[in-house]
Amino acid sequence: MTELNDGKPRRIKNARAYSFTLEEDTSNFGIHEKGGIATQVKEPKLLNFKTLREAIKDPGDFLLSDFSKFDRPPLLHLAFQALDKFVSEMCRFPVAGSEEDAQKLVSIASLINENSGDGRVEDINPKLLRHFAFGARAVLNPMAAMFGGIVGQEVVKACSGKFHPLFQFFYFDSLESLPTANLDPSEFLPLNSRYDAQISVFGSKLQKKLEDANLFVVGSGALGCEFLKNLAMMGVSCGEQGKLTITDDDVIEKSNLSRQFLFRDWNIGQAKSTVAASAAALINPRLKIEALQNRVNPETENVFDDTFWENLTVVVNALDNVNARLYVDQRCLYFQKPLLESGTLGAKCNTQMVIPHLTENYGASRDPPEKQAPMCTVHSFPHNINHCLTWALSEFEGLVEKTPAEVNAYLSNPVEYTNAMMKAGDAQSRETLESVLECLEKEKCETFQDCIMWARLKFEDDFANRVMQLIYSFPEDASTSTGAPFWSAPKRFPHPLQFSTTDPSHLRFVMAASALRAETFGIPVPDWVRNPKMLAEAADKVVVPDFQPREGVRIETDEKSTNLSSASVDDSAIIHELIRKLERCRENLPAGFRMKSIQFEKDDDTNYHMDLIAGLANMRARNYSIPEVDKLKAKFIAGRIIPAIATSTALATGLVCLELYKVLDGGHKLEGYRNTFANLALPLFSMAEPVPPKVIKHQGMSWTVWDRWTLENNPTLRELLQWFTDKGLNAYSISFGSCLLYNCMFSQHRERMDRKVVDLAREVADVEFPAYRRHFDVVAACDDDEGNDVDIPTVSIYFR
Repeated sequence: MTELNDGKPRRIKNARAYSFTLEEDTSNFGIHEKGGIATQVKEPKLLNFKTLREAIKDPGDFLLSDFSKFDRPPLLHLAFQALDKFVSEMCRFPVAGSEEDAQKLVSIASLINENSGDGRVEDINPKLLRHFAFGARAVLNPMAAMFGGIVGQEVVKACSGKFHPLFQFFYFDSLESLPTANLDPSEFLPLNSRYDAQISVFGSKLQKKLEDANLFVVGSGALGCEFLKNLAMMGVSCGEQGKLTITDDDVIEKSNLSRQFLFRDWNIGQAKSTVAASAAALINPRLKIEALQNRVNPETENVFDDTFWENLTVVVNALDNVNARLYVDQRCLYFQKPLLESGTLGAKCNTQMVIPHLTENYGASRDPPEKQAPMCTVHSFPHNINHCLTWALSEFEGLVEKTPAEVNAYLSNPVEYTNAMMKAGDAQSRETLESVLECLEKEKCETFQDCIMWARLKFEDDFANRVMQLIYSFPEDASTSTGAPFWSAPKRFPHPLQFSTTDPSHLRFVMAASALRAETFGIPVPDWVRNPKMLAEAADKVVVPDFQPREGVRIETDEKSTNLSSASVDDSAIIHELIRKLERCRENLPAGFRMKSIQFEKDDDTNYHMDLIAGLANMRARNYSIPEVDKLKAKFIAGRIIPAIATSTALATGLVCLELYKVLDGGHKLEGYRNTFANLALPLFSMAEPVPPKVIKHQGMSWTVWDRWTLENNPTLRELLQWFTDKGLNAYSISFGSCLLYNCMFSQHRERMDRKVVDLAREVADVEFPAYRRHFDVVAACDDDEGNDVDIPTVSIYFR
């Protein structure tokens, strides 16, 4: 069916997971024999917008963000028309807290609504319009951040034509962020401060709570910078009792500057948290902020101790990895602190509110683990550029980082190193020793021409010989054990490359590979390496041996295999022989010889790192007819850069800060909070109330994951067991960490009844509690009177 290979886009229908139907007559086409690659083509979409005058009269369908407010957008459309009329008549906005102005706005809205014909709103909701009037003149930082993110992305769409624009109107409100209590009009009066706009909406009492809050912001990257800006402008932690602590153990890199806006060129290499804190203090000099450079994990519990967590008001996560999020989540659960969670991925973002006793915790639901490509696919059967780049990064690390490090480890302590390899005696040890021997023997470089020769032969081995060996082992007409074609989708049949000095990509590979090889051996890299003509002349001097296929070469084809190396009965003998050869090589090395291990650094465009990785990946892609990528795209994938843009970051932090109003005000019910998922590319905004925690009930008691049972006054084991008995529970086993403190089956444990539980923990676990620790946790296995196991909360015993 070669007629399909003309490159023309074709419409399809009945698209399923493994098939689709062409919308054309193929009866005159040839027969489909095998294979074929289909590429999805997205057609441009033409949008016809109404004029503003037409859209105001007939707005059409609105983009919804919250389905619990299905009827809200038409009402807000009416409210903004009424506000425009109010401003035209009064030459000002309504005064905050003014019932007179609010009533006038309601009257105007009612009149406009009566003349709206088919677009008439059934219920104009005077209460909502009253709140609308009270806050009409205020500009709130969270709203500005949120809409700034949305509008910023729309500007990019208008300039680039990429992604789908907002169509006509989008209305958003967060009425549930307002205080739950009815406030006296005097609460909204201006105080001649920078927070008067915020006070006009939320009142002076909530403003005081914002200023006296004790916040902990974990992370000072893209999200952290946006949060600090928002919090400083809102006046959070700017009062006498307030304090904002931010921590991040990372330093500023060049790639951070495009989206972490508190940093500048001259800050590269400095601590993120310190620089961000200084920048936030410039935004609001009253901000009481402390910057730390500690990770938040079990190893830093002496820094972030019980007193630290107990004094916090709210925790705001600005992290970029799940493990750190889970640890902070557990700390917030333990100390019952609200956690405001958010994350971004390109144009997508999400927020999650973790509120004590109201919502489930962050760790209660998790995304499935990210799929990893099978090892055999990456090493022998790639079918997309990600596979090629994964292989290229692995090759880079092996060639210039791991192998030189292994060479140095061997030369520093040959006896200890070889003993460890003989003890392991596996295929991986054999391969490591072979790599070390190659560096010190046949592939040892002493001049830059040696490095050129190594790079040229590396090209031949990776992109010609290996492919020809693969084709020799699995010809194009090869079949599987079931008789099916071996080279069937998603496998791509490869083709060996013929090195050519007239191909710039081939020369770039030799340039990068030889330069990094020279660096590992401490050989100066000459300036002429960047001269294509001189580099080609040097490469032409290399004598390349003819390829000879080998019999019995094992190539892994099992996708479930996680290791390409297989153990062999001969490994031990081969390892001993390799060690003897290494000893002979070491004797001929100059005194003090060492190689340089090079760690991957993606942000330096002059260090050849991305040149080599992109070269390895693209040559491999060319072997398998996979579309190649430029160095920038290769850097994005191989450098594992998490796509983060300022627009989605601003949107996420604005939404979180709207929730912060609710947390600090207090009294909001579960239905008042919102979790959000948004995708600015579509665009899509999906808000929903958080999920409540699972409730466990027992004999009139109930508890959730948020509950923690505590015992004061340093109890004995007998007192602890009686405490459980009083709750209708039989504690048959009590442990501390992995150590068993009590089990009813062991008679000797009854002798421990009158001992303090803390003394048992010290003795059995052989630990000493630091001075900052006032309590420890035990795990109790309990059942009820009928022998049914009962899951109970964490039990904390206070001994100080």
